[in-house]
Amino acid sequence: MANPTAAMLVIGDEILSGRTRDANMHFLAGELTKHGIRLAEVRIVPDIHDRIVTALNALRDGHDTVFTSGGIGPTHDDITADAVAAAFALPIDVREDARALMADHCARTGRTLNEARLRMARIPEGATLIDNPISAAPGFTLGNVHVMAGVPSVFQAMVASVLPAITGGAPLLSQTLRVDRPEGDVATALGDLAARFPELSIGSYPFQQNGAFGTNVVIRGGDSGRVDAAMGQLCALFGVRT
Repeated sequence: MANPTAAMLVIGDEILSGRTRDANMHFLAGELTKHGIRLAEVRIVPDIHDRIVTALNALRDGHDTVFTSGGIGPTHDDITADAVAAAFALPIDVREDARALMADHCARTGRTLNEARLRMARIPEGATLIDNPISAAPGFTLGNVHVMAGVPSVFQAMVASVLPAITGGAPLLSQTLRVDRPEGDVATALGDLAARFPELSIGSYPFQQNGAFGTNVVIRGGDSGRVDAAMGQLCALFGVRT
């Protein structure tokens, strides 16, 4: 049985402008791999309501799970919660349990629960809150969509909160072989190997070191025996001892 797939929707003009470097995709891919879920698609969209809705609907229809990152803060351009509600055709408003979390956090930190901060307590009807131990403002889960903050420390905490409840598959295993030949010299052999092991992912990643070209070949899959067999054949192809 194939492992579940996930998609990620990264939301924010600051990512597309280059002002902010996204770190959440790298983190999520690693955590999902350990959980036996394949991150199969990532999209980045600006802070435009209709673009978020369209991308989210496509991703949630095409994958078992979707994670969003960004756009749930207190400012006018934080429109992710509204867009998610629109994608599910659900009403959205300040919810009392989310408001209570924000009120308690503000009381402890000496801040005012003003109108801007209350924006972060606006939750679509029927959603389940995602815990935020860093800054209290919750994310939420609706259907197969997990809506999370863009701040890396908060995003990571939210992933840790929801991942145990998501059904995974066999942990994805990975082995790498360095081949000191250009990618063009190994491409045909790798294609033949991939045809013999269609259930595995066999990728080639070229590099240059000290003026010479080489290729790192990565074999991934959920069956350790098949990964070992493919790596054995790969080593034999290029005369590398294991």
